[in-house]
Amino acid sequence: MNTRVFRFAPSPNGRLHLGHALSALLNADMTRATAGRLLLRIEDIDGTRARDTFVAAIEDDLAWLGFEPERPVRRQSEHESDYRQALTRLTEMGLTYVSFLSRTEIKAAIAAASRSAAPWPTDPDGAPLYPGPERLWGRAEVAERLAAGAPYSIRLDMQKAVARVGRLDWQEFGDQLDGLSSVIHADAAAWGDVVLAGKYTPASYHLAVVVDDALQGVTDVVRGRDLFFATAVHRLLQTLLDLPCPRYHHHRLIVGDDGRKLAKSEKSRALAALRAEGASPTDIRRLVGLGN
Repeated sequence: MNTRVFRFAPSPNGRLHLGHALSALLNADMTRATAGRLLLRIEDIDGTRARDTFVAAIEDDLAWLGFEPERPVRRQSEHESDYRQALTRLTEMGLTYVSFLSRTEIKAAIAAASRSAAPWPTDPDGAPLYPGPERLWGRAEVAERLAAGAPYSIRLDMQKAVARVGRLDWQEFGDQLDGLSSVIHADAAAWGDVVLAGKYTPASYHLAVVVDDALQGVTDVVRGRDLFFATAVHRLLQTLLDLPCPRYHHHRLIVGDDGRKLAKSEKSRALAALRAEGASPTDIRRLVGLGN
């Protein structure tokens, strides 16, 4: 039987909170239950937000929790060539285009279209789908904007991509690793023309995560329920790039008093604050509902 490989992949743009603790501990627990391998990945591809001080803080909090990953730890910022290679492949397949619209221009284009048609569609997170006028632009027009130094993003032409692969699914397993699993239809089209990279970012989360999981041999992705629907995009990219598909488990979220999921701005819920107040790793397990 093949060894199961799990990973915890935080972004170093703030201190870990109880939601991160739940995800890290679930990955560690499932690794032990299957005699698998446990990886830590630092998702620092966004250089405008990632901070080395938070990397050190993340590793310190995880060590305190008893989370013991294999070494070395993969940092996305050290592997930009991997993402460029994947992006180049998608571009050579004719599935990407360069987009330039600012947020204001997007709103204006959507408002103009909505006045004479049905309400503009939104993605599963509630954001309006990108209108994509650049899909019809000629090479000269795109080259002129790039030469002028305009900010840009590289997007996936979702219609072409979905037509190329047809129906896709993924396997979602529950809290019991070897129990029943569900087959989930991957509706990537619901996300529209997602961003794959940008002028200042070598790869978006969607592109980087599928490349990383494949290169690290991840077999089981255990992450929060807030990423459940985004898995459809990941299945599409995995198929387009001939990458393996892990099994997925999207766990419950830890929410604050307002009912919303915790964010790094919730400093009162940061593990560092709880540690300073005298909490133990056992206390953290209890607070996230994992028992002792």
